Amino acid sequence: MRVVVLGDSLAFHGPSQAELLTHPGLFPNVLGRLLDAEVDTIARLGWTARDAWWALTRDPYLYSVLLPRADVLVLAIGGMDHLPASLPTYLRNGLDHIRPGALRRHVKKAYHLANPYLVRATGGRMRALPQAATLHYLDRIVDAVRAVHPDMRVVGIVPPPFDAEYYGHVTSTHAPAVEAHRRWGERKNVPLADLDLVIGPHLDAGDMNPDGMHWSWSAHEDVAKALAEVVRNTRTYPVAE
Repeated sequence: MRVVVLGDSLAFHGPSQAELLTHPGLFPNVLGRLLDAEVDTIARLGWTARDAWWALTRDPYLYSVLLPRADVLVLAIGGMDHLPASLPTYLRNGLDHIRPGALRRHVKKAYHLANPYLVRATGGRMRALPQAATLHYLDRIVDAVRAVHPDMRVVGIVPPPFDAEYYGHVTSTHAPAVEAHRRWGERKNVPLADLDLVIGPHLDAGDMNPDGMHWSWSAHEDVAKALAEVVRNTRTYPVAE
């Protein structure tokens, strides 16, 4: 069996730092051992469903090599989408293009320092990616994969909980996202590993990365177990004749 994981920093970040994708404790690699499968992970810091769609359609190695030989696609995305935001995406991303470099560093430092206060001031009314956009891009990913690779199993996740100082400990975006993803999974016939239930106990116990978003190794293992169970119980999507 071969598995492709499309993810965000949760796929390569451990309890203290970002790790090489080959680290055995990361959930994609634990998942591979549980399924006796080869796993390819495509992920970047802060990736949302939109970024995953762009990867699927713009990365020739992903759509030419990895997907054609895969049996399972794991959409481990959505966790970054529902984080509260203090600026619209185009402004946040635009900070990286400020020149000269000294000005860019000054502006980005000021933004990061202000982010918790701005998020608290807005009460989490803005997300990193609006829920409608998240579901739109998830739809596009699933529809495209099922059209081109009808025998591939596609599974996803329910966004995990968080409680981060960087986001002002504002978590009001989480519960609506959980409900929306559960409804989406039912509508699209995409089985989901419910990471709200998996990560919740770790968060309550303080068994997390100090940033309040990323996971301990035991949490990575529990996520892998939940995903493995979903994959084992998932059949190929029935395509109409």
